Amino acid sequence: MADVKAIQTVSEMHRVADQIRADGLQIGLVPTMGFLHEGHLSLIRRARRCVDRVVVSVFVNPIQFGPQEDLEAYPRDFERDRVLIGDSGGDLIYAPDAEEMYPEGYASYVDVDGLTRHLCGTSRPGHFRGVTTVVTKLFAAVKPHVAIFGQKDAQQAAVIRRMVQDLNLDVEVLVSPTIREADGLAKSSRNKYLSPEERQEASVLYQALQKAKRLVADGERRSEVVIGEMRELIERRPLAQIDYIEAVDTAHLQPVEEFSGEILLALAVQFGKARLIDNLVVQTA
Repeated sequence: MADVKAIQTVSEMHRVADQIRADGLQIGLVPTMGFLHEGHLSLIRRARRCVDRVVVSVFVNPIQFGPQEDLEAYPRDFERDRVLIGDSGGDLIYAPDAEEMYPEGYASYVDVDGLTRHLCGTSRPGHFRGVTTVVTKLFAAVKPHVAIFGQKDAQQAAVIRRMVQDLNLDVEVLVSPTIREADGLAKSSRNKYLSPEERQEASVLYQALQKAKRLVADGERRSEVVIGEMRELIERRPLAQIDYIEAVDTAHLQPVEEFSGEILLALAVQFGKARLIDNLVVQTA
């Protein structure tokens, strides 16, 4: 087991990052909120292949949680995370506390317009402002050349790419495929909240996405029809409460009526305490 050093202050992270860069080495950042699963570990392993030093941030970001969301209950196990990070190829952990990230009097935030208006931006107002603010601060502290995110959070990845482009940040953003359980459920820290019955029903999310993929492959181009079929399938599960099912273009995340080109099918469904998201990109002629 590798003994991975944890850095807790911005000043020390700056010092270490500056030294790595002075040595001519490249830094990769994998931002996480901890309680790591195979999806996170796949990002760390990809970073290991891309750069010389891999930094994994572990920070449960309070400003991306809404007032009725699960900040206090969000699962945490830092020592377990440290072992997994070391075993997966991470070199350093950046683990500031909330006071270090947002000291008294903190008043600066980063907003990305447009891409945040639909999907999770509708049902979680303020969420993406919290995400883009914390990612900007992580970039400033860690000074990475490359940052790696997961496709499961497709809207988040699109928003961060736009932020990096608009703010001229010198960071390459890479997005890795969603890692799934054997029945297709996307791996997520929030899966821990599912009861056995909810966990069994949650596999319907992947089934709905696959059904949509088949419909499109068979020539269906009307989003109303595709979404309707997905909704009907999910609504057969008594424990599922649909937040949204949408078809949007991948460039601007705007809802589409007809499938043309590359389309993101995205959904969010509540099972008990767990709000689960998933998505699939389909390509049409």
